[in-house]
Amino acid sequence: MKKEIYIYGIRPSVEAIKAGKEIEKIFLQNGLKGDGFRDLFGLIKELEIPYQFVPIEKLNRLSRQNHQGVISYVSEITYQRIEDLVPFVFEQGRTPLFLILDRVTDVRNVGSIARTAECAGVDGLIIPARGSAQINSDAIKTSAGALYKLPVVRAQNLKETIQFLRDSGLTIMAATEKAENDYTSVDFNRPLALIMGSEGEGISEEYLKLTDEVLRIPLLGEIESLNVSVATGVILFETLRQRKIK
Repeated sequence: MKKEIYIYGIRPSVEAIKAGKEIEKIFLQNGLKGDGFRDLFGLIKELEIPYQFVPIEKLNRLSRQNHQGVISYVSEITYQRIEDLVPFVFEQGRTPLFLILDRVTDVRNVGSIARTAECAGVDGLIIPARGSAQINSDAIKTSAGALYKLPVVRAQNLKETIQFLRDSGLTIMAATEKAENDYTSVDFNRPLALIMGSEGEGISEEYLKLTDEVLRIPLLGEIESLNVSVATGVILFETLRQRKIK
C-alpha cells in the first residue's frame, strides 16, 4: 500500500476533488450518512468518479488510518478526453489508431497491453470507468512506464464513446474467435478503433453490435484463446506492418 496515493476521510477527499486531483476510485463505508458525506457524494455523482460501497472491515484492511468511512485512491496518471484526442490526431495528419479494452480486469494485462500499444504507436487507450482494472502502481510498473506516455481515456459510458469514434470517421473493429476473417486479411490502413475483450468473457454483445468488422487470430493448438495482451500485440503489430509498407 503506497500511502502517498491514498486520501483518508470525508473532508480531505472533498478538498482533493475540488483541488482537481484525479481520483481513480473511492471506497465508501456502507450506511455512511451526514452532511459531509452528502457533499462528497454529490461531487462523486457530478464528476462521475468511480465509487464502491464496502463493509467497514474492507476499509480497515486497506488502512489503519482514521478513514471516517472513506478512502480515496488518487490516480497515478491524468486521464484524457476522447473528444480532445480524436481531433488532435487528425490535426497532426496521422491516421488514428485507438485501442479499447472491455472487461480486462488484470492490472498486469492492462500494463502489458499499454506497453505494447505505446511501442506500436497507438494514439490512445480507452478503458471503461467500471468493470476494468485500476491503473495502479502494478499496472504502471508492468507497462514499463508506458502508462505515463500513452494517452488514457476513462470512458464513463463506453457505448457512447464507441459511437463518438464511429461518428468521427473511425472504423470499429473487434477481435473475437467467432469472426470468419483472419486478421492478416483486414485492411488496417484507415482510421481505426480496435476492441479487445477479456479471455474469459470476450467482448460484450452491445459493443459487438457497434463494430464495423470483426477479425480473429487463427489458432492451431488445443487452447481456445491467447492471453489478451499477446493477442493485442499480434494485431497491433500487423497494423504497424501494414501502415509502414503503405
